[in-house]
Amino acid sequence: MTKKQKKVLVRIIVSAVLVAVFSLIPVNNPYVRLALFLIPYLIIGYDILRKAVLGIVNGQVFDENFLMALATVGAIILGEYVEGTAVMLFYQIGELFQSYAVGKSRRNISALMDIRPDYANIEQDGQLEQVDPDDVEVGTVIVVQPGEKVPIDGVVVGGASTLNMSALTGESLPREVQEGDEVISGCVNLTGLLRIETTKEFGESTVSKILDLVENSSMKKSRSENFITRFAKYYTPAVCIGALALAVLPPVVNLMMGNPAGWSQWVIRALTTLVISCPCALVISIPLSFFGGIGGASSKGVLVKGSNYLEALSETKYVVCDKTGTLTKGVFEVTHIEAAEGLDADELLEMAAYAESYSNHPISRSLKDAYGKRTGKQIDAGRVCDVEEISGHGVSAVIDGRKVSAGNAKFMRMLNIAYTVPQNIGTEVHVAVDGRYAGYILISDIVKPNAGAAIAGLKAAGVRQVVMLTGDAGNVAEAVAAELGVDVVKSELLPADKVAEVERLLASKGEKERLAFVGDGINDAPVLSRADIGIAMGALGSDAAIEAADIVLMDDDPAKIATAMNISRKTLGIVHQNIVFALVVKFACLGLGAVGFVNMWWAIFADVGVMIIAVLNATRTLKS
Repeated sequence: MTKKQKKVLVRIIVSAVLVAVFSLIPVNNPYVRLALFLIPYLIIGYDILRKAVLGIVNGQVFDENFLMALATVGAIILGEYVEGTAVMLFYQIGELFQSYAVGKSRRNISALMDIRPDYANIEQDGQLEQVDPDDVEVGTVIVVQPGEKVPIDGVVVGGASTLNMSALTGESLPREVQEGDEVISGCVNLTGLLRIETTKEFGESTVSKILDLVENSSMKKSRSENFITRFAKYYTPAVCIGALALAVLPPVVNLMMGNPAGWSQWVIRALTTLVISCPCALVISIPLSFFGGIGGASSKGVLVKGSNYLEALSETKYVVCDKTGTLTKGVFEVTHIEAAEGLDADELLEMAAYAESYSNHPISRSLKDAYGKRTGKQIDAGRVCDVEEISGHGVSAVIDGRKVSAGNAKFMRMLNIAYTVPQNIGTEVHVAVDGRYAGYILISDIVKPNAGAAIAGLKAAGVRQVVMLTGDAGNVAEAVAAELGVDVVKSELLPADKVAEVERLLASKGEKERLAFVGDGINDAPVLSRADIGIAMGALGSDAAIEAADIVLMDDDPAKIATAMNISRKTLGIVHQNIVFALVVKFACLGLGAVGFVNMWWAIFADVGVMIIAVLNATRTLKS
């Protein structure tokens, strides 16, 4: 509890004790009784009265402070000292509770996002000096000791360690890093000492971008929040006018009909309606619900740039996914080796890897990586000569005096070499040695382990159609789609073709339905910006992803999309519960108060009680 909250709590206790004591003391003189009750009233309500006066001076009359001041001052003028003081007392209790709940939400989110580094270590004259991360220039070598946060993005130039990245990704699985690996700010060094050469300034580092994103998420309001803002703008003045009419018109009508005016009775009813009408429950609980939802999502590695995107996610019925890097790992690996008679798999892989040893093509790199992992050997460039690359076909080279040709089926046909057609799906690398077919190797982009569960999760979350768009060949795309349960697949697409497909889906969907596109946030930027919601997958450390997308998944787990949708729907459910509950109770009490069935004590419940219940309900979003 903060010092300010403790002071308010002391005022509440003192005021409550004084009200209880003065209520028991038999005082017949009305002026003495007024003087006594003004003491607890001013102790508990002086700040509300001051804010009400400042609001009137600044032209912002119709707010909750004005309503509370008007209602309580009116009650005291009419001699309802206990009720007037009690209204202010319980209002402050509600405000204290609300302040504590919001503070707790902020502390929870701060704990979840506690990734801002306090300092960076620079080695000077053999000693470590702590400096402000803002003062570290690009290219500086910083030292990160075990237990410390990585303060700035960079590349490891010395040491090896294990990094805890849970604050960024929501996953507890640590990551091993060594010399040459890129590291991002915000993760915690667990084991060894690291020397990191910075590649960005602190203000451009991942940690700064993430914190800025979360802190500014409240600037983009949802339709529900905008509705409450507009509602309060017209609702409060209307209630004040209604209360004035309730205080004046019935007595005037009574006088015209020759009956007693009953001014006191109708003024008390009007004051009661003012207390009931205070819109605190809505004004406080709705933003708090979205604030908690965004914080709960952050704890699971899902960064939402605004409550408007969180709300739109709950209405998503179409999810369009890129394949490479989203549903697959985006890393090519050797998945099958089929050697012809007379050769074994290791010999075939060796011939292919050496033939491709001078190429930097992803297929070539995957062959060399597979050879290194399988044999533990490095490529000996001295064994290779007369390398010739035939564009769109393959490579020929002389290896240990033997001519090796490695490439696609077109290359084999060009060389008039009969080849075996693979039964499995993947990119084919056929190999021939001295003009004789030696076998083939299949290279595939591996499907992510959770991709199938992610598609199933999306459908369970209410998504009507999952579409996969890719530039890959049709047979590869169809095989991945069939394995994962994707509804529609479009293959061999250029970036412009992906935009056209998304445009077509946007035109065919319902007005209240939303379409989300999931990509890597770099080459899919045009589609990310065109969709209703852009979700960046595998965006850890990617500036382009954080800039282009509306929602950023801080790891490459596609199952997080369904998680984000469930958080969104839970948040919207709580928001709607609070809106309906608050309005039903308030309008019911307003009607009953106008006809005299509800007194000031019920008015206190309709205001403070409803606010406390709504705030309690809103805090459930933090446990999304």
